[in-house]
Amino acid sequence: MNITVTKPFMPPYSDFQNYLEGIWSREWLTNNGPLLNELEIKLKEHLEVDNLLFLTNGTIAIQIAIRALDLEGEIITTPFSYVATTSSIVWERCKPVMVDICPDSLNIDPAKIEKAITEKTTAILATHVFGNPCDVEAISVIAQKHNLKVIYDAAHAFGTEYKGKSLLSYGDASTCSFHATKLFHTVEGGAVVCQDAELSKRVAMMRNFGHSSATDFGDVGINGKNSEFHAAMGLCNLKHVPDILSVRRKLSERYLINFEALPIKFQQILPKTEYNYAYFPVILESETVLLNLVDKLNLHNIFPRRYFYPSLTNLPYVEGQSAPIAEDVSRRILCLPLYHTLSMEEVDMICRFIRQELTVG
Repeated sequence: MNITVTKPFMPPYSDFQNYLEGIWSREWLTNNGPLLNELEIKLKEHLEVDNLLFLTNGTIAIQIAIRALDLEGEIITTPFSYVATTSSIVWERCKPVMVDICPDSLNIDPAKIEKAITEKTTAILATHVFGNPCDVEAISVIAQKHNLKVIYDAAHAFGTEYKGKSLLSYGDASTCSFHATKLFHTVEGGAVVCQDAELSKRVAMMRNFGHSSATDFGDVGINGKNSEFHAAMGLCNLKHVPDILSVRRKLSERYLINFEALPIKFQQILPKTEYNYAYFPVILESETVLLNLVDKLNLHNIFPRRYFYPSLTNLPYVEGQSAPIAEDVSRRILCLPLYHTLSMEEVDMICRFIRQELTVG
């Protein structure tokens, strides 16, 4: 059996089947159905946020957030994230301006942001990398000083709390991914969380072609809606989140115990954070060490992932920008298997192979 970097959490089939029976009887499959509304309500209760909208996916969430905030010109962002963070900026006809990361947190370095601000800058789009909070206070100070909007790509941040509240509570807008690879998923899906109710209303309009009523249009929009089937999966999975978080924490702690005294660097989590253990990344001494380790693990049917690789400064539509720290880290970072059904014995086995490889000679 292959051990992959992640596997989707699957709720009891009978739970999902119960929701399917209701969908079949109602014959209401999409267009703001009752399960979608129920999921939005329960997500707001779970996360203790006022404004949350369930969307097609996390990429559409970023694109709509950019459009709803009327952003144009330059948007400061991170080179160490999934490609959707940058591609969404370009898709919305804005220019991404890369600011390098902190080598410990792996998040955008606030100390370097101000140097990148120009008269064309309209926003900061930062990623909570692997669910680790950005320095939201420092970013907020900079944004207020320069009258910039703040969007957080919080694709990995579901379940993380900072200073006692959901990490999705920060910024003008936070976008989330509920893709099957995430610890909370709806198969495909995403969300936008807004601080301002009027902004949330605009996002709601934009996700539904700009409809303000059945016959009126209040804004330009796209099809960012999601279905009753996806909402049903979310409702099934949401009640399992506490157990999912607990299991991921224990597996991560097992990795750490196994890796004592090995030449491995770990991401440093921001203090005052209740972390969600979304991923288990390790930073190795060199790219050569990483490639050799990947080959060894693959031989034993273990498949970690180089994530994020390469640095987004290498994208063909991002020209003339560099970020030495992000470029270096991206060559040396590896995400190890971490999912709900991974056993402690499998973690120990993975670690034995890694230990053998890193201590040869």
